[in-house]
Amino acid sequence: MLPILGILIVFGAVVAGYVMEHGKLLVLAQPAELIIIFGAAAGTVVTANPLPTLIRLGKAMAAVLASSPYTKAFYTENIKMLYDLFSMARKAGTAKLEEDIDNPAKSDVLKKYPKFLKSHQALDFLCDTLRMAVSGVVDPMDIDTMMEVDLESHHREAHEPVAALSSMADSLPGLGIVAAVLGVVITMGALGGSKEEIGQKVAAALVGTFLGILLCYGVFGPIAAAIGKRNDDEGAYFGFLRMAALAFVKGLSPMMAVELSRRTIPHSLRPNFKEMEAVCRGGGAKAAGAPGATAKAA
Repeated sequence: MLPILGILIVFGAVVAGYVMEHGKLLVLAQPAELIIIFGAAAGTVVTANPLPTLIRLGKAMAAVLASSPYTKAFYTENIKMLYDLFSMARKAGTAKLEEDIDNPAKSDVLKKYPKFLKSHQALDFLCDTLRMAVSGVVDPMDIDTMMEVDLESHHREAHEPVAALSSMADSLPGLGIVAAVLGVVITMGALGGSKEEIGQKVAAALVGTFLGILLCYGVFGPIAAAIGKRNDDEGAYFGFLRMAALAFVKGLSPMMAVELSRRTIPHSLRPNFKEMEAVCRGGGAKAAGAPGATAKAA
């Protein structure tokens, strides 16, 4: 919701200042200029990017206008999910874990967390990693290298919509000039007309430049930056999963594995140790404050 609020503030401030100077709002209503600028900008994006990137761009723009899913409650739920999964693997053995990661939707543990099951990229990342671990023939450091390569590939793919939208934003001032030049051409053809008619055509031409600059720096540039920040949040989440999986692969206890992954969570979203222990073990928040609780948790 914040990006929408920000865009409203931008337009509100511009319109308010314009009206304060006794400007006429109807002069800014130039549909032909918008068609030229938006149509040409859309054409540059379509020309420069393949269809999968365009689809991801549309999804990314829709997602960034909604509230971020990466909250403290989100991470707390994922900590509980990882703890349950690792505890089940330790008690029931790798055969049961392999069965669960091969059919996540039927897993007694994972089916309790439908949000995670719907996150196909995160689900595949965790399950593919654990699948290599239960094979028993891959060194933990090699698994970590696999995860790093996977995350680098995911980061490159996630950055493509940002680059596409940034390129479009950069083109808008130039396309606004194109619209303005066309308006000047029309104005030159009307030089024999009345002063009012010529003035309206000049104003319409200048609105093209105005819109191109405003949409670049006031709308699409900030949206591209917001998508980039959302990608950073997603990257932090995958780093959280990576640390948990690596700790489990190295043979650490479930509590120690989720504790290491908890340390990767950004401070503003990170549950403290007592909150983590309480959600994992139930009633563990009091135990966490007792002497030796940290050692027992390990």
